[in-house]
Amino acid sequence: MSLIRQIWLLVLATVLMAFLGSFGVWMVSARGYLETQLRLKNADNAQSLALSLSQQKGDVPSMDLTVQAMFDTGFYKRITLKDAGGRVLFSREADPRIGREQVPQWFADLIPVESAPGVAQVSDGWRALGQVEVVSHAGFAHDQLWQGSLKTLSLLAGLGVLSGIIATLGVRGIRTPLNATVGQAQALMERRFITVDEPKVPELARLSRAMNAVVVRLKSQYDEQANMVEQLRQQAHCDALTGLSHRRHFMAQMGAALGNDEGSGSGVLYLVRIVDLGGVNRLLGHRLTDNMLQRLGLVLAEVSSGVADAALGRLNGGDFAVCLTASEVPLPQAEYYAEAIRRAFAEQALTASVVVGAAQWNRGMPMQQVLAAADSALARAESRGAFAVETVQLDLSEVVVLGEDQWRQRLTSALGARRMQLMRFPVVDLSGGLVHHECPARLQLDPGGAFEPAAQWLPMALRCGLVSRIDEVAVALALEQIATDGQARGVNLAPASLADSGFVPRLRALLLAQSDAAHRLWLEVAESAAVDHFELVRELCKQLRPLGAKVGLEHAGERLTRIEFLFEAGLDYVKLDASVSQGVAQDKARAAFVSGTASMLHGLGLQVYAEGVADPEDIPILHLCGVDGVTGPAVKPV
Repeated sequence: MSLIRQIWLLVLATVLMAFLGSFGVWMVSARGYLETQLRLKNADNAQSLALSLSQQKGDVPSMDLTVQAMFDTGFYKRITLKDAGGRVLFSREADPRIGREQVPQWFADLIPVESAPGVAQVSDGWRALGQVEVVSHAGFAHDQLWQGSLKTLSLLAGLGVLSGIIATLGVRGIRTPLNATVGQAQALMERRFITVDEPKVPELARLSRAMNAVVVRLKSQYDEQANMVEQLRQQAHCDALTGLSHRRHFMAQMGAALGNDEGSGSGVLYLVRIVDLGGVNRLLGHRLTDNMLQRLGLVLAEVSSGVADAALGRLNGGDFAVCLTASEVPLPQAEYYAEAIRRAFAEQALTASVVVGAAQWNRGMPMQQVLAAADSALARAESRGAFAVETVQLDLSEVVVLGEDQWRQRLTSALGARRMQLMRFPVVDLSGGLVHHECPARLQLDPGGAFEPAAQWLPMALRCGLVSRIDEVAVALALEQIATDGQARGVNLAPASLADSGFVPRLRALLLAQSDAAHRLWLEVAESAAVDHFELVRELCKQLRPLGAKVGLEHAGERLTRIEFLFEAGLDYVKLDASVSQGVAQDKARAAFVSGTASMLHGLGLQVYAEGVADPEDIPILHLCGVDGVTGPAVKPV
């Protein structure tokens, strides 16, 4: 039995006992009062009648008439006259129901009112003639008692209703903080850590204070681990001087961008070189040269700040690189970088100069080909002199050739006919068992044509506002396939879909319609969504996890420690990006970062998986780092 129900029963029992006690006390007091009044009345009337009878000098007929007259003019149950020997001379009796015609018989039987007889001596001088006995009728007392009972019941019932209202407000005052504490405990079970306001009830305040202390302590531990993981990330991925990615990590980021099926499929690689860094170092000195390199890194970050998932790195002494993926935001031109660096150097009165080379790339191109093209452009720029810029132009993809209206028609037609295919890439655990299949969506844009990866159509789907419909169809298709073969499947959701106010309710309806399959559905959003739209991700978890679906982050690692309230999101798992997990077998610093990240996430009750594992030698090291499962080219199909 719940605590609230027990409180209600206690309140009801108390009110009922008070009601019955008050009514009972009133009833006993009222009956006693009426009986006293009847007894006094009987005694007074008996004395008055005895005085009248004494004046009749023993004349029985006259005495009979006197008694009859008194009996007819009063409300008496019985008047009896006895002689000196106790023999009844005459007696008058009335119907016992007179005066209580409106009183139920059960009430009269339950609460009897006794009318004590009044007795007085009748005499003629010193000669005793007998005694008279007068008993007033109790029916009118019953009637008064019945009417008073009804009024008392009404009054007590009104007081009971008022007490119930006051008790309701009181219980509500207890229920609200209690529900908040219960919700906090349930959130802890769901790996969400929230704090609540302390209630005014002292006992509940101590409980809430203790629960909040647990959450605060956990948050502090998470912050400490996040700081440690961030330090490990800096050591494993970043150049110590500029804070940009070092050469190995930048190459891993660029490789992930070239092999990413979910992005736009194209982008630009910029190479920036400080001309004659050795001569600049001899001229300015080591400290000023370091300051110049740091300033150059800041300028590159500032110019690239408007582009999502920009990768910046320092390849060696004076060589820097920027890899940008095409998006809705126009990409900075190579001239912007050169001009921004020139202004920054001029402000610091630096005589050093830079050159910039740029090369466009498309998904699937070999990394060495892209680097060679950019390096060739850099060499031509260097031959031209300070702050020169050279760009290698490549053929534009079909995404740019077709207009928005044509793309909208193709995408709408494909969605209407459900010309969609879900690929299957296994995610396996430590023992090699299947965790779930990653299922990126492929669309058949033209009837009978090939099923194209997201890189071919996603940018235009974003522009046309059709991404949420595509994700909805993908989830529906995954649920149907789960219901058919019973194998768990993972579907990635675009951040733009979460911004659609009707998207999550529609997904909820799909999951409710196929509740069994929903328990094998894994939904994942990019790490950037949790950083930039944390509330949307938390609402997604709140709405869909109770239906059995698992929700997690993909492509994570670089910005995990920037998600301030990650412990409140209610996620189930995190997938580390390929640029983070690749090469752990050869790089101890990278392995230490993965291990620290996995430890932090496990502390929050999250499972950790590694994406894009291409080297089989990395798999056992990842397992030693605490990763729960892996996926990628090195994982054999299950």
